[in-house]
Amino acid sequence: MTLVDCVNCGKRNRVPEAASGVPRCGSCHHPLPWIAEAGDGTFAEVAERADLPVVVDFWARWCQPCRTVTPVLEQLSKEMAGRLKIVKVDVDRASGLARRFAIKHVPMMIMIDHGQGRRGTGRGTTHRRAALLGRGNAPGTVLTERRYGGPPPTGWLCLQCRGRGFWV
Repeated sequence: MTLVDCVNCGKRNRVPEAASGVPRCGSCHHPLPWIAEAGDGTFAEVAERADLPVVVDFWARWCQPCRTVTPVLEQLSKEMAGRLKIVKVDVDRASGLARRFAIKHVPMMIMIDHGQGRRGTGRGTTHRRAALLGRGNAPGTVLTERRYGGPPPTGWLCLQCRGRGFWV
């Protein structure tokens, strides 16, 4: 169970790691941001059986780029509340999942829509931006890194995080 503040009214709500449907605020019934954690034993229930598209963030506590991506994912969960679920997997604690998805570098993100996964990357330097999820694309679409320069693709949003641009 995770405590989440409602973006609409500010009330604190308890959101389960795994549930059917979309979590809503108990006070104003507005969709809530949904960030959950999963491990080897809970991944199927938390991510693969979710009703919403899921961005799975494979990360590690010691990884500085992972800490850079986290605020961007939190912002994404707020903006896409009720339409997207974010699941964080610590690769040091969930080594079985790291092997299953062949995670060799962190951060690494995959998109799961109704049990079907597609790989993307969250790795980036100051000269790269990670395209996590293209708005207007079919659910499950993951777009990979793009170099700086030129206008963003139509319908995308750039989130700034510690000087790095992340296109979502």
